Amino acid sequence: MSLLHIVRRSFSTTPQLNELRLLSRVKVIDNSKIGRNAKQSGRPVKVINVYKKPPVGRLGDKVLVTIEHEKKKAYIVGCKQRQQTLVPKFDSNNVVLVDDNGQPLGTRIRAPIPSCLRANTDPNFVKILSLATTFV
Repeated sequence: MSLLHIVRRSFSTTPQLNELRLLSRVKVIDNSKIGRNAKQSGRPVKVINVYKKPPVGRLGDKVLVTIEHEKKKAYIVGCKQRQQTLVPKFDSNNVVLVDDNGQPLGTRIRAPIPSCLRANTDPNFVKILSLATTFV
């Protein structure tokens, strides 16, 4: 294979997305019991539904995830892909679990949350922001 073929293969014109698609793997960053059990068992937590159209999730969106053979609602609080200007990029896709009423399942959030999420005025999301100890 010539050098020209190698250079062509590594060059891409497709833009990177700042969103989560269906079946994306996520990490639970609150201290809820079900989140800890999922981390210890090693089974991946996946997004199976996004509560908006089109079904792609961005920071602050509500999603439905599968965790320990159960369906739970969650909010996206961190994305691994390249983000917009002044929004940090994380090492993993992070979510915080909530119950059906919008109450957080955990009592503390163990990872930093982007400060751009403070502008979200959803009353259920404000409860999540109050659990966070670190903002980036």
